Formats: sequence, structure tokens, C-alpha cells
Amino acid sequence: MAKSKLKIHFLGTGTSQGIPIIGSNHPVCLSDNQKDKRLRSSILLEKEDKVLTIDCGPDFRQQMLRANAQRLDGILFTHEHTDHVLGLDDIRPLVFKSGKDMPVYGLERVLGELHNRFNYMFQEVKYPGVPTIIENTIAHQTFFIEGFEIEPIEIYHGTLPILGYIIDRKFAYLTDVKTIPSESLEKLKGVEVLVISALRQEVQHFSHILLAEAVDYAKKIGAKKTYFTHISHYMGFHEEVNQQLPFGMELAYDTLEIIL
Repeated sequence: MAKSKLKIHFLGTGTSQGIPIIGSNHPVCLSDNQKDKRLRSSILLEKEDKVLTIDCGPDFRQQMLRANAQRLDGILFTHEHTDHVLGLDDIRPLVFKSGKDMPVYGLERVLGELHNRFNYMFQEVKYPGVPTIIENTIAHQTFFIEGFEIEPIEIYHGTLPILGYIIDRKFAYLTDVKTIPSESLEKLKGVEVLVISALRQEVQHFSHILLAEAVDYAKKIGAKKTYFTHISHYMGFHEEVNQQLPFGMELAYDTLEIIL
């Protein structure tokens, strides 16, 4: 029997402000190239008729409409920052359509932060129409969701421990990376496609790696294909940067699709 194909759709590839940035006259923000226009970072995973997302930021509604998404079977959270969780309320129509509570998965700390930001979802007596979720705390063991094999990978966003994910042993998604522990690097070796964040090319950041550092990590991991995400306008123009990258590596862009 043929194995089911894994489809990855990039809902967004930008940083916390997106591109263009409100009020900015930076040349990249003024670009006419659609690949220079980036919503907040998130991906959609599809296999057979099941659909997951990794993160759901402030652009979630717009992203799901653009992708013509008809269902959602769960949300994996990398961490609790606003650009990765703020769209949670927009799961409402998907919950109503399915008639089922939405499973969400994250570290205990991350789920606790959801209680703080979306307290109305967790009240004993809920306001009518509030989306309902099922919390699932992630440890560091491999688990399964609707036929997807999920392996959490510990990485660091500055000093904050967060999660990347290996999906079906062949696709890895790492965003908001500052450091990858050696144990996690070993687990990542052998994936076919790697997605890793790369903020910009110059000026060190306290919680994000730059493009050259992301390239170095990609070389250590050794995937056949690497895509860079969580990109700021300071990275430069999409087409120009791509021409500078090593073979097998390129910038991701919103609406990019990969099938494995």
C-alpha cells in the first residue's frame, strides 16, 4: 500500500510585525513582489483528509481563507508569543462546522498562557459562541494525531525553551530559533525537508539567528532541501537573497506548498 502524502502549505513566513510593516517606507515593505509580502509565520499540514496547523497567529483568519481551508483537526504550538497564538479565537467557525472541540497541543507553560490570554474559553459557564478546545500537554515523547507522527524537538528562543517538530520522520519545522541543543541536532539528522527561521542578514538579535547561522545549522542537519522562514524586511528582497543561498536552500514564501 502506498504511503499517504504529506502536504505542507506555508500560511505565513514573516516575523511578529509581518511585511509590509505599518508605516514603514523600507524598500522591501514597498515591494510589488508578492513573495516579499509576509504574514506571521505558520504552516498547514495535510494528509489524506486530516489537517493540522503549527501555530495560529494574528493573521490566522486571513491565512485560512486564502488557503481555502475547510477543516482543522488540531493545533500544535511552538510557544506562547503573540505572533504564534493570537488567532486562537478564529477557530470558532471550524469548531462550529465540525461540532467538535478543537484539540490543541503545547508545553504546559504554553497552555497556561492560553488560560491567561483567552480566559473566557476556560470559564465553567461560557458565553454562547465561545470556541471550545481540548488541552493536550506535550512532553518530549513522540505522539500521534490523526495519523500524523509528531516528534517534539527542544530548541531555544533566546533563553526560552520552545518546541520545533518533526512530522512523519521526514519534515522538520523550527521557528524562532536562537540555539539548537546537540541532542536535538542529532534527532533532526535524516529529515528530507527542513524549515528553519532566519531573521535577517546583519545585526545580531538576542533571540533569533541570522541567515548565515541558519545556513550553518542547515548544513549540520543535512536535509535534502531547506527553507528559511520567520523573515523580517531587513533580510532583503526575496529574489535577490535566494540567488545568494547555497544549493538546496531557499527562502520560503507565503502560499508555498511542498508535497512529501
